Amino acid sequence: MLLTDLLAPERIKIPLVAATKSELLEELVQLLTRADRVEDPGDVLRAVREREAVLSTGIGNGVAIPHGKSSAVPELRLAAGRTAEPVDFDALDGQPVRLLFLLVGPETDAAPHIKALSRISRLLRQEPVRQRLIAARDAGEFYRALSEAEGVLAPRSASPPGLH
Repeated sequence: MLLTDLLAPERIKIPLVAATKSELLEELVQLLTRADRVEDPGDVLRAVREREAVLSTGIGNGVAIPHGKSSAVPELRLAAGRTAEPVDFDALDGQPVRLLFLLVGPETDAAPHIKALSRISRLLRQEPVRQRLIAARDAGEFYRALSEAEGVLAPRSASPPGLH
C-alpha cells in the first residue's frame, strides 16, 4: 500500500484557508469526512484533537501530520493540503507549517497507521519533495508530486509495493 492508495485528489485542498491550528484540524477533518461520507465527523475531529493534545504533530520543516483513530472511519484514510501562508501549529521546531497530512484510521489494527505515518515523515524529510508539494497549484498537481515522490508513475501496476 502506498500513500497515494490512501489519498485521492478530492481529499486534497490547495490552499487550505484556515488561519489557526484548530481551524486547520477542522478543515482537514471536513475534507476527509465529506469526501468519504463519514457519518460521524465529530468523532473523527475529537480523536484528532485528543491525539494533538498529547503532543503536537507539527514534525518540523513546515510539515504537520495530525492523526487519530476513530470507529467512524472503516479503513485508513488520508487528506492533505497546503496553506496559502504559514500557520503556527506548535511544531516541534517552533516553525509554522504549510504542508498538512491528516491520517485517520479505525481503532483496530495499528500497524498500517504506524507504517503510513512513518512513510509520510520519511518522504517529507526530503527538501525537494516538500518544495514540489508547496509549489503545487491544485490537488491534481499535489497528488502527482506525491505519487512521483513515492516512485510511482501513472498508470500504477496492479500490485503496488508495500509500505517500507
